[in-house]
Amino acid sequence: MALDPQAKAVLDLMAAAGLPPLHERTPEEARLGLDVRPLAGPPPEVGYIQDTMIVGTAGAIPARIYVPTGHSEADGCLPALVYFHGGGWVIGNLDAADVPCRHLASKAGCVVVSVEYRKAPEHKFPAAADDAYAAVKWLKANADTLNVDATRIAVGGDSAGGNLAAVVALMARDRGDFSICHQMLVYPVTNHGFETGSYRDNAEGYFLTRDGMAWFWNHYLAEEADGEHPYASPLRAGNLAGLPPALVITAEFDPLRDEGEAYAARLADAGVPVLATRYDGMIHGFFWMPGVMAQAGKAFDQCAQALRKAFGEERA
Repeated sequence: MALDPQAKAVLDLMAAAGLPPLHERTPEEARLGLDVRPLAGPPPEVGYIQDTMIVGTAGAIPARIYVPTGHSEADGCLPALVYFHGGGWVIGNLDAADVPCRHLASKAGCVVVSVEYRKAPEHKFPAAADDAYAAVKWLKANADTLNVDATRIAVGGDSAGGNLAAVVALMARDRGDFSICHQMLVYPVTNHGFETGSYRDNAEGYFLTRDGMAWFWNHYLAEEADGEHPYASPLRAGNLAGLPPALVITAEFDPLRDEGEAYAARLADAGVPVLATRYDGMIHGFFWMPGVMAQAGKAFDQCAQALRKAFGEERA
Protein backbone atom coordinates (compact mmCIF):
# COMPACT_ATOMS: atom_id res chain seq x y z
CA MET A 1 0.00 0.00 0.00
CA ALA A 2 1.02 3.63 -0.48
CA LEU A 3 1.69 5.96 2.41
CA ASP A 4 -1.59 7.52 3.54
CA PRO A 5 -1.79 11.16 2.31
CA GLN A 6 -2.57 12.35 5.83
CA ALA A 7 0.49 10.54 7.16
CA LYS A 8 2.61 12.05 4.39
CA ALA A 9 1.37 15.54 5.29
CA VAL A 10 2.44 15.00 8.90
CA LEU A 11 5.86 13.72 7.84
CA ASP A 12 6.31 16.73 5.55
CA LEU A 13 5.39 19.04 8.42
CA MET A 14 7.94 17.37 10.69
CA ALA A 15 10.63 17.54 8.03
CA ALA A 16 9.96 21.25 7.52
CA ALA A 17 10.51 21.86 11.24
CA GLY A 18 14.16 20.97 10.71
CA LEU A 19 14.72 19.34 14.10
CA PRO A 20 17.75 17.08 14.50
CA PRO A 21 17.08 13.33 14.50
CA LEU A 22 16.04 11.88 17.83
CA HIS A 23 19.18 9.79 18.19
CA GLU A 24 21.31 12.95 17.98
CA ARG A 25 19.56 14.58 20.94
CA THR A 26 19.91 14.16 24.67
CA PRO A 27 16.89 12.79 26.57
CA GLU A 28 16.29 16.29 27.95
CA GLU A 29 16.31 17.80 24.45
CA ALA A 30 14.01 15.07 23.17
CA ARG A 31 11.54 15.65 26.00
CA LEU A 32 11.38 19.35 25.25
CA GLY A 33 11.41 19.16 21.47
CA LEU A 34 9.05 16.31 20.57
CA ASP A 35 5.42 17.28 21.15
CA VAL A 36 2.65 15.79 19.02
CA ARG A 37 -0.19 17.26 21.08
CA PRO A 38 -1.03 19.86 18.37
CA LEU A 39 -1.90 16.89 16.13
CA ALA A 40 -4.30 15.31 18.63
CA GLY A 41 -7.28 17.49 17.84
CA PRO A 42 -9.90 18.77 20.29
CA PRO A 43 -10.14 16.86 23.57
CA PRO A 44 -13.37 14.87 23.89
CA GLU A 45 -15.50 15.62 26.91
CA VAL A 46 -15.42 13.22 29.84
CA GLY A 47 -17.30 13.26 33.14
CA TYR A 48 -14.36 14.28 35.25
CA ILE A 49 -10.60 13.95 35.54
CA GLN A 50 -8.64 13.49 38.73
CA ASP A 51 -4.88 13.53 39.24
CA THR A 52 -3.66 11.19 41.94
CA MET A 53 -0.56 9.46 43.29
CA ILE A 54 -0.16 5.70 43.31
CA VAL A 55 1.90 4.06 46.02
CA GLY A 56 4.56 2.05 44.22
CA THR A 57 7.40 -0.11 45.48
CA ALA A 58 9.94 2.65 44.76
CA GLY A 59 7.85 5.69 45.68
CA ALA A 60 4.84 7.61 44.45
CA ILE A 61 3.69 7.19 40.83
CA PRO A 62 1.66 10.04 39.30
CA ALA A 63 -1.54 8.99 37.55
CA ARG A 64 -4.58 10.59 35.97
CA ILE A 65 -8.05 9.08 36.24
CA TYR A 66 -10.69 9.65 33.55
CA VAL A 67 -14.36 8.87 34.21
CA PRO A 68 -16.78 8.90 31.25
CA THR A 69 -19.64 11.36 30.98
CA GLY A 70 -23.03 10.42 32.35
CA HIS A 71 -21.96 8.01 35.05
CA SER A 72 -22.55 8.34 38.75
CA GLU A 73 -21.75 6.12 41.70
CA ALA A 74 -25.41 5.16 41.86
CA ASP A 75 -25.01 3.47 38.46
CA GLY A 76 -22.62 0.93 39.95
CA CYS A 77 -18.97 0.12 39.33
CA LEU A 78 -17.35 0.69 35.95
CA PRO A 79 -14.73 -1.44 34.22
CA ALA A 80 -11.30 0.14 33.88
CA LEU A 81 -8.37 0.37 31.50
CA VAL A 82 -4.90 1.05 32.91
CA TYR A 83 -3.08 2.93 30.15
CA PHE A 84 0.67 3.28 29.67
CA HIS A 85 1.80 5.99 27.25
CA GLY A 86 4.43 5.58 24.57
CA GLY A 87 7.73 7.38 24.18
CA GLY A 88 10.39 4.69 24.23
CA TRP A 89 10.47 4.58 28.04
CA VAL A 90 12.31 7.94 27.80
CA ILE A 91 9.83 10.62 26.73
CA GLY A 92 6.06 11.15 26.93
CA ASN A 93 3.89 12.04 29.90
CA LEU A 94 0.31 12.24 31.15
CA ASP A 95 -0.40 15.40 29.15
CA ALA A 96 0.80 13.86 25.89
CA ALA A 97 -1.59 10.93 26.35
CA ASP A 98 -4.53 13.09 27.43
CA VAL A 99 -6.57 13.09 24.20
CA PRO A 100 -6.14 9.35 23.55
CA CYS A 101 -7.22 8.58 27.12
CA ARG A 102 -10.26 10.82 26.76
CA HIS A 103 -11.26 9.04 23.55
CA LEU A 104 -10.89 5.63 25.19
CA ALA A 105 -12.88 6.59 28.28
CA SER A 106 -15.64 8.13 26.19
CA LYS A 107 -15.90 5.45 23.51
CA ALA A 108 -15.42 2.39 25.73
CA GLY A 109 -17.50 3.75 28.62
CA CYS A 110 -14.84 2.83 31.14
CA VAL A 111 -12.57 4.45 33.69
CA VAL A 112 -9.10 5.06 32.28
CA VAL A 113 -6.12 5.28 34.62
CA SER A 114 -3.16 6.85 32.81
CA VAL A 115 0.16 6.05 34.51
CA GLU A 116 3.30 8.23 34.67
CA TYR A 117 5.90 5.48 35.16
CA ARG A 118 9.57 6.22 35.82
CA LYS A 119 11.63 7.11 32.75
CA ALA A 120 15.00 6.06 31.42
CA PRO A 121 17.88 6.76 31.42
CA GLU A 122 17.45 8.03 34.98
CA HIS A 123 15.59 4.81 35.82
CA LYS A 124 16.66 1.74 33.86
CA PHE A 125 14.81 -1.51 33.19
CA PRO A 126 12.85 -2.86 35.01
CA ALA A 127 11.76 0.39 36.72
CA ALA A 128 9.02 1.25 34.19
CA ALA A 129 7.69 -2.32 34.21
CA ASP A 130 7.69 -2.41 38.01
CA ASP A 131 5.73 0.86 38.14
CA ALA A 132 3.26 -0.39 35.55
CA TYR A 133 2.63 -3.56 37.54
CA ALA A 134 2.33 -1.61 40.79
CA ALA A 135 -0.28 0.66 39.19
CA VAL A 136 -2.55 -2.23 38.26
CA LYS A 137 -2.06 -3.84 41.66
CA TRP A 138 -2.97 -0.51 43.29
CA LEU A 139 -6.11 -0.20 41.19
CA LYS A 140 -7.19 -3.72 42.14
CA ALA A 141 -6.66 -2.92 45.83
CA ASN A 142 -8.53 0.39 45.64
CA ALA A 143 -11.25 -0.60 43.19
CA ASP A 144 -14.12 -0.10 45.63
CA THR A 145 -12.99 3.40 46.56
CA LEU A 146 -12.64 4.34 42.89
CA ASN A 147 -15.98 2.77 41.91
CA VAL A 148 -14.20 0.30 39.65
CA ASP A 149 -15.16 -3.32 39.07
CA ALA A 150 -12.03 -5.22 40.13
CA THR A 151 -13.03 -8.20 37.96
CA ARG A 152 -13.00 -6.09 34.79
CA ILE A 153 -9.62 -4.41 34.56
CA ALA A 154 -7.72 -4.25 31.26
CA VAL A 155 -4.26 -2.97 30.41
CA GLY A 156 -3.22 -1.11 27.30
CA GLY A 157 -0.74 1.25 25.77
CA ASP A 158 1.03 2.36 22.65
CA SER A 159 4.62 1.67 21.58
CA ALA A 160 6.72 1.41 24.77
CA GLY A 161 3.41 1.62 26.62
CA GLY A 162 2.18 -1.37 24.62
CA ASN A 163 5.34 -3.14 25.71
CA LEU A 164 4.54 -2.36 29.35
CA ALA A 165 0.94 -3.57 28.96
CA ALA A 166 2.13 -6.87 27.49
CA VAL A 167 4.73 -7.18 30.23
CA VAL A 168 2.20 -6.51 33.00
CA ALA A 169 0.01 -9.25 31.54
CA LEU A 170 2.98 -11.64 31.69
CA MET A 171 3.85 -10.56 35.24
CA ALA A 172 0.26 -10.99 36.41
CA ARG A 173 0.12 -14.52 34.98
CA ASP A 174 3.52 -15.44 36.43
CA ARG A 175 2.96 -13.98 39.91
CA GLY A 176 -0.73 -14.71 40.35
CA ASP A 177 -1.46 -11.49 42.27
CA PHE A 178 -4.43 -10.52 40.11
CA SER A 179 -6.12 -11.23 36.80
CA ILE A 180 -6.47 -9.00 33.75
CA CYS A 181 -9.37 -9.34 31.34
CA HIS A 182 -7.80 -7.81 28.21
CA GLN A 183 -4.58 -6.39 26.79
CA MET A 184 -4.78 -3.58 24.23
CA LEU A 185 -1.44 -3.36 22.42
CA VAL A 186 -1.01 -0.49 19.94
CA TYR A 187 2.12 -0.92 17.77
CA PRO A 188 3.88 -2.46 20.79
CA VAL A 189 7.61 -2.93 21.28
CA THR A 190 7.96 -6.68 21.80
CA ASN A 191 11.61 -7.50 21.08
CA HIS A 192 15.07 -6.04 21.54
CA GLY A 193 16.25 -6.58 17.98
CA PHE A 194 16.48 -4.68 14.71
CA GLU A 195 16.63 -7.35 12.00
CA THR A 196 13.01 -7.66 10.87
CA GLY A 197 11.74 -6.78 7.44
CA SER A 198 9.86 -3.79 8.81
CA TYR A 199 13.03 -2.46 10.42
CA ARG A 200 14.77 -2.81 7.07
CA ASP A 201 11.98 -1.30 4.97
CA ASN A 202 11.02 1.49 7.38
CA ALA A 203 14.43 2.26 8.85
CA GLU A 204 14.07 5.99 8.25
CA GLY A 205 11.64 8.53 6.87
CA TYR A 206 8.52 7.42 8.77
CA PHE A 207 8.75 9.29 12.11
CA LEU A 208 10.13 6.43 14.24
CA THR A 209 13.47 5.32 12.82
CA ARG A 210 15.73 2.34 13.39
CA ASP A 211 18.37 4.61 14.91
CA GLY A 212 15.76 6.24 17.10
CA MET A 213 14.55 2.90 18.40
CA ALA A 214 18.14 1.83 19.13
CA TRP A 215 18.54 5.12 21.05
CA PHE A 216 15.49 4.29 23.15
CA TRP A 217 16.68 0.76 23.92
CA ASN A 218 20.18 1.99 24.80
CA HIS A 219 18.71 4.37 27.36
CA TYR A 220 16.27 1.81 28.76
CA LEU A 221 18.56 -1.17 29.29
CA ALA A 222 21.28 -1.17 31.93
CA GLU A 223 23.13 -3.78 29.90
CA GLU A 224 22.60 -5.53 26.58
CA ALA A 225 21.70 -8.85 28.19
CA ASP A 226 18.63 -7.27 29.81
CA GLY A 227 17.04 -7.13 26.38
CA GLU A 228 16.71 -10.92 26.47
CA HIS A 229 14.46 -10.87 29.52
CA PRO A 230 10.79 -11.45 28.65
CA TYR A 231 9.81 -8.50 30.86
CA ALA A 232 11.78 -6.33 28.43
CA SER A 233 11.10 -8.36 25.28
CA PRO A 234 7.80 -10.23 25.73
CA LEU A 235 8.26 -11.90 22.33
CA ARG A 236 11.09 -13.87 23.97
CA ALA A 237 8.88 -15.36 26.67
CA GLY A 238 9.07 -19.13 26.52
CA ASN A 239 5.34 -19.63 27.04
CA LEU A 240 2.48 -17.24 26.26
CA ALA A 241 -0.34 -19.56 27.30
CA GLY A 242 -2.78 -18.31 29.88
CA LEU A 243 -2.52 -14.63 28.98
CA PRO A 244 -5.61 -12.42 28.61
CA PRO A 245 -7.27 -11.87 25.21
CA ALA A 246 -5.50 -9.27 23.12
CA LEU A 247 -6.02 -6.66 20.47
CA VAL A 248 -2.78 -5.93 18.59
CA ILE A 249 -2.71 -2.93 16.29
CA THR A 250 0.21 -2.29 13.94
CA ALA A 251 1.03 0.35 11.33
CA GLU A 252 2.27 -0.51 7.85
CA PHE A 253 5.13 2.00 7.72
CA ASP A 254 6.49 1.32 11.20
CA PRO A 255 9.77 -0.37 12.17
CA LEU A 256 7.85 -2.15 14.95
CA ARG A 257 5.24 -3.66 12.63
CA ASP A 258 6.71 -7.14 12.28
CA GLU A 259 7.50 -7.71 15.96
CA GLY A 260 3.97 -6.65 16.91
CA GLU A 261 2.49 -9.05 14.39
CA ALA A 262 4.89 -11.80 15.49
CA TYR A 263 3.70 -11.36 19.07
CA ALA A 264 0.07 -11.59 17.96
CA ALA A 265 0.88 -14.79 16.06
CA ARG A 266 2.60 -16.32 19.08
CA LEU A 267 -0.34 -15.42 21.31
CA ALA A 268 -2.68 -17.14 18.87
CA ASP A 269 -0.42 -20.20 18.71
CA ALA A 270 -0.56 -20.37 22.52
CA GLY A 271 -4.35 -20.44 22.45
CA VAL A 272 -4.88 -16.83 23.49
CA PRO A 273 -7.82 -15.12 21.72
CA VAL A 274 -6.23 -12.34 19.69
CA LEU A 275 -7.29 -9.90 17.00
CA ALA A 276 -4.44 -8.42 14.98
CA THR A 277 -5.07 -5.46 12.68
CA ARG A 278 -2.56 -3.69 10.45
CA TYR A 279 -3.49 -0.11 9.59
CA ASP A 280 -2.36 0.28 5.99
CA GLY A 281 -0.62 3.48 5.00
CA MET A 282 -0.07 4.49 8.62
CA ILE A 283 3.09 5.46 10.48
CA HIS A 284 4.17 4.90 14.07
CA GLY A 285 2.50 7.41 16.36
CA PHE A 286 -0.73 7.77 14.39
CA PHE A 287 -2.77 6.73 17.44
CA TRP A 288 -1.81 10.03 19.09
CA MET A 289 -2.81 12.10 16.05
CA PRO A 290 -6.62 11.87 15.68
CA GLY A 291 -6.77 15.57 14.83
CA VAL A 292 -5.04 14.94 11.50
CA MET A 293 -5.32 11.18 10.93
CA ALA A 294 -8.75 9.73 10.14
CA GLN A 295 -7.47 6.21 10.74
CA ALA A 296 -6.71 7.13 14.36
CA GLY A 297 -10.44 7.54 14.90
CA LYS A 298 -11.01 4.09 13.44
CA ALA A 299 -8.38 2.68 15.78
CA PHE A 300 -10.08 4.23 18.81
CA ASP A 301 -13.38 2.72 17.70
CA GLN A 302 -11.75 -0.69 17.33
CA CYS A 303 -10.10 -0.43 20.75
CA ALA A 304 -13.40 0.59 22.32
CA GLN A 305 -15.23 -2.33 20.72
CA ALA A 306 -12.58 -4.79 21.94
CA LEU A 307 -12.71 -3.33 25.45
CA ARG A 308 -16.50 -3.47 25.59
CA LYS A 309 -16.37 -7.10 24.51
CA ALA A 310 -13.78 -7.88 27.19
CA PHE A 311 -15.91 -6.07 29.77
CA GLY A 312 -19.02 -7.98 28.72
CA GLU A 313 -20.66 -4.86 27.34
CA GLU A 314 -20.28 -5.31 23.59
CA ARG A 315 -22.95 -3.45 21.67
CA ALA A 316 -24.82 -5.08 18.81
